[in-house]
Amino acid sequence: MTQKKAVALISGGLDSMLAAKVVMEQGVHVEGLNFYTGFCVEGHTHAIRARHQARPKRNNALWVAQQLGIKLHIIDVSEQYKDIVLRPKHGYGQHLNPCLDCKIFMVNKALAWGFMDANGFDFVITGEVIGQRPKSQRKATMPIIAKESGADDLLLRPLCAKRLAPTKPEREGWVDREGLHGFEGRSRKPQMALAAEFGFADYAQPAGGCCFLTDAAYAAKLSDLWQARGERDYDLDDIMLLKVGRHIRPARHYKLIVGREAGENRFLEGYRKRFLHLRTVGVEGPLALIDGAPSRGDVRLAAQVLARYSQGRDAAQVGVSAHHTNGVTEALQVAPLPASEIPRAWHV
Repeated sequence: MTQKKAVALISGGLDSMLAAKVVMEQGVHVEGLNFYTGFCVEGHTHAIRARHQARPKRNNALWVAQQLGIKLHIIDVSEQYKDIVLRPKHGYGQHLNPCLDCKIFMVNKALAWGFMDANGFDFVITGEVIGQRPKSQRKATMPIIAKESGADDLLLRPLCAKRLAPTKPEREGWVDREGLHGFEGRSRKPQMALAAEFGFADYAQPAGGCCFLTDAAYAAKLSDLWQARGERDYDLDDIMLLKVGRHIRPARHYKLIVGREAGENRFLEGYRKRFLHLRTVGVEGPLALIDGAPSRGDVRLAAQVLARYSQGRDAAQVGVSAHHTNGVTEALQVAPLPASEIPRAWHV
């Protein structure tokens, strides 16, 4: 029989790594696909924050492909993905995570890519496990993903296949069903045991999550952005900035993004020409961007907030320079706002 080819969704986590390996062990040619949505957790904050400097700066999907010895194709779907985030047919999970729609989208894109004549793949692999995720990985949602993605029975889930109806790859003998698994539930112990069998000792933390939309704090910032602008939309810069700094909104029409450490300040520097931004003068302090349309009084209040987070927080007055987007620089002398006068409600 001609060697069959499978395209595997590779997130960089343990499950997708194991799913690909299980099928590779049966002699199937496997290549990986990783889709960039803009909401991926891995790498971004670890790369810019000083307190994360000890962590490995690696793209886990690339690293998994290297461990498996397979080719990985990384595809930017951030623009197409917007419709999934803004208008999910199946709704959100606990926060703003459209997990079921996301999985349908990813499988559909993998199918379309894999079945192009130039690529010639035969089926799609995912690392899904029944009962592992409350929104998308339930036995009732497995058929929905297969049907609405268009993959139908060309979608193989090697880690829980024995708890599902046989797919075409199993029925046709492209893979041996007995060599697949029947994992179910939230425990990762079976996967960790299988990883040990394969000799994988280093892998992304199980159940660590890979999407900012599942994070309560991030989802709150995104929701705040939509409410302030009066529309549900975003661009890539918006979602990158939501990952960084303190977000403080004294009023609906503007907010501050204040760097919390040197790494974040360096990152925010890249946006200083797009936003009105503030710096302390004469004392060390963070960089602050102002997103919105502040009045002169708003800018002064923002300067007082910035001074509160500077080394001059206990001084009577702190110098602050306000750099407007038209090139004008304004010099201010302000009293740092006491912490008690920065309401908790301002913190997004």
